[in-house]
Amino acid sequence: MIMSKLNIHGGQQVFVLILCLLFVLSFSMEQIMAARWKGKTAEAKALAEPMSTIVSRLQSSLIESNSQGILSGSSVLLAAHEEQTELFNHACFGRPVITTEKNKQWFQLCLEEAFYLCTVMKCIKIVGQNNCVKNEEELWDYMSSKRVNFPILYRAYSHLRTKNWVVRAGSQYGVDFVAYRHHPALVHSKYAVIASSAEEGNENGRLKVWSDFHCTLRLCGSVAKTLLVLHISRNLNNCDGASSSPWSINYYSVEERIVARWNPEQSRENCMVAEEESCKSS
Repeated sequence: MIMSKLNIHGGQQVFVLILCLLFVLSFSMEQIMAARWKGKTAEAKALAEPMSTIVSRLQSSLIESNSQGILSGSSVLLAAHEEQTELFNHACFGRPVITTEKNKQWFQLCLEEAFYLCTVMKCIKIVGQNNCVKNEEELWDYMSSKRVNFPILYRAYSHLRTKNWVVRAGSQYGVDFVAYRHHPALVHSKYAVIASSAEEGNENGRLKVWSDFHCTLRLCGSVAKTLLVLHISRNLNNCDGASSSPWSINYYSVEERIVARWNPEQSRENCMVAEEESCKSS
């Protein structure tokens, strides 16, 4: 029996039995739904050039060229030469920006991508309007001011990226991110990802009531994606009050919860018996 604790009107909390319509699984992401490759040779191409290899090549190229990004509102702009342009596209970082410059291709990085490249991969520097390089704490403060739930979204993003998932914006599906096993040209996205946290009142405001689960699951089902909820929690004993520091991200833990609809027709006892008898007869 599975119980889910949800917030209902007036701030009250009740336990809702959701066994009849869905189940929540807390095990490896690899155990749900096989990858849907685009074409017969797509899987072979992906295996021949793993995403980790592509990202490593991009990292080396950016370090060698001493690349710098420019803060621009809620994004970071970064110029790339021809080789880096190909690597950016293959590694799925940022989105190309159309300009009149012929020798440079500009890319627009979201805040999570830029902070990841700067602090985890340590392959770019980021400057402000005064052309001065921002340190990690300054970047953290700036990005947190531009997006209130940036710490939670960044922790979810970095959690998936470090596992070599390709992570893209998921606004078109009503979620925070979508996760691909490899490049989107080779495979369909596997997960629709929502970053959830009990910190500061769960600021994303989703999945608080049963209707939120139902609508999100119906949407994910219609586009053949599995709903992955990343529950972000913080160990306050280890943070020592430095929750506003970029280094506090190391004290956030991530719990993966895969949510799917439960089909009663596939779980009836008589149906299971019939399937077993059919297998024996064949």
